[in-house]
Amino acid sequence: MKQLKPGDPAPPFDLPTAGGGRVSLADLKGKRVVLYFYPKDDTPGCTQQALNFTEALDDFAAANAAVVGVSRDTPAKHDKFAAKHGLSILLASDESGAVCEAYGVWVEKKLYGRTSMGIERSTFLIDARGRINRIWRKVKVAGHVAEVLESVNARR
Repeated sequence: MKQLKPGDPAPPFDLPTAGGGRVSLADLKGKRVVLYFYPKDDTPGCTQQALNFTEALDDFAAANAAVVGVSRDTPAKHDKFAAKHGLSILLASDESGAVCEAYGVWVEKKLYGRTSMGIERSTFLIDARGRINRIWRKVKVAGHVAEVLESVNARR
């Protein structure tokens, strides 16, 4: 599978969300989209990242950008995660892994000498026409949301 790069059309998606809704790239046309992939609900790094995006949500909205977090957790697990931490960002469920595969974030990971498949923490900034503007791979949580917001504001 070819690796996505800036300028490529963003792969379409239509996923169930926490709260019983759905989100699709088509529905977000005309807005910029911060699509971030994270490994698992309610783990330390993923929780901090979701809290950071929630804290900056008004700033993203002011820049006409929607924030969507994607993991392979179920919508019900997303509901619990959002309620427990007071999250207001959109959490989408990619249980089949098809969207993770399309964006190239379902990768082989090594931890303590063991190899397994999992989501590589990654963020994609998609423009209002549905093209990828910027990609962050192997994201470190600290400072990431501020960097993404800076990039969103620079591309106004």
